[in-house]
Amino acid sequence: MNRRKWKASEEILRLFQSIGRASLLYDIQDSHSGNMAIRIKDEAGEDQIIITATGSQKGDLEPDQICFLSATDTDYGYYKASSETDIHARVLSLEGVGASIHAHTKDLAVVTFDDADKPNQPSDFIPIDPLGYYHLGGHIHVDWVAVPSGSLEMAEVIPKRLADHPVTVIQTHGTFARGRTLKEAFFLICLANNAGAVVRQAKKQGVDVEAARQKIRSDPDSLFSFRPDAYTVGGDERCDFPEEAEILKEFKKSGARIFESRLSPFHTGSMSVRGVNDLLYAPKASMPREVGGPLLKLPLAADSSDSPELGLHKMIYAETDFQTIMHCYIPEAEAHSRFRYPGQEEAQGRIVPIDAEGSFLYLVIPVVPAKVDTETLIRLLHDYKVVVVRGGGVWAVGHQSLSEVLHHPSSLREICLYRIGALEQGLDLRKMEPKKAKRW
Repeated sequence: MNRRKWKASEEILRLFQSIGRASLLYDIQDSHSGNMAIRIKDEAGEDQIIITATGSQKGDLEPDQICFLSATDTDYGYYKASSETDIHARVLSLEGVGASIHAHTKDLAVVTFDDADKPNQPSDFIPIDPLGYYHLGGHIHVDWVAVPSGSLEMAEVIPKRLADHPVTVIQTHGTFARGRTLKEAFFLICLANNAGAVVRQAKKQGVDVEAARQKIRSDPDSLFSFRPDAYTVGGDERCDFPEEAEILKEFKKSGARIFESRLSPFHTGSMSVRGVNDLLYAPKASMPREVGGPLLKLPLAADSSDSPELGLHKMIYAETDFQTIMHCYIPEAEAHSRFRYPGQEEAQGRIVPIDAEGSFLYLVIPVVPAKVDTETLIRLLHDYKVVVVRGGGVWAVGHQSLSEVLHHPSSLREICLYRIGALEQGLDLRKMEPKKAKRW
């Protein structure tokens, strides 16, 4: 093998290993499940498919578990490659597709189950969170097949679905996603499972998910804060402040923790640190340790080209003395923002901790509607340091470091988990909430 081809293989191996480990950390694979594939041109200009070997551990891939296949010769290497290689080959033949992933997205799988007589055509899955709704085209196709593992029926259904939508589900088996790159396919499949997690957690609390879906489908832009930034391909290695060793370390640690603690799906959310005339900004805040994301140094002054995400960071800094900001999409918080007590017509405007540590840190955490005005949001951040925006994620601020501000979304997720757990046991949250919180 010549030097150039070996270098390319090393890069591909590292890519597959890092995404494989990230998928295991994010709990969308078991030790051996799923598969990943990309399509590239080899040194001779011929199309080549690279795919994980059948039965390989995606979190611990070895070099000999990455199979290099001809895109046209189905005899070369297929004995070792995934049993779903034919499916991936057809998906990778779609226009603009460079990568595909199959994962066991447990949250999404559970909420797409049904007990109808088979064969049947399951209902599409409709996300109720902004990431899932906008990035996944408003819905995800769900199909039942007689043999849900490497069958000819799957090889026909899945590419057809992915020709029009980025993600599709085979009922009881898992999710398939396609992207321009392997990172983008992983991004999309993480969003799909996150959308399933939001719905699953909402149902645990008795939220009328179908009513929420009807409202969202009729006018999504009024029920979500803003359309999330489009996913960008490339530039994840960019770092505009390599000389800032301590701050750089904080960004990488916080980004890894956001991902590993499921505070926001892969490459979503944002975080920033304020400077005198600039801000240091991570537009893909949820960053696994081996994958990373762009770290930018941008003017602090507002600019007409700023995205809504970046623009809100700048507006908060312009009106406050905060030094750090973090924006995450916590599925438990999004689900719990829709909770209402029996007999109430409107969702709660605050989350009250029932656990000891949560109550020590916060008497209440405000919940505001998607279209909350910036002045109100900033005032609440000044008073509470963390705010849940229904249909818009969680915003948190700090005066010192990213580590300080990270504590808020991390604590909030636990607070929501405790409350949802109490509801699952049939307990009355109002009896468990501290009395002083009622006056807050």
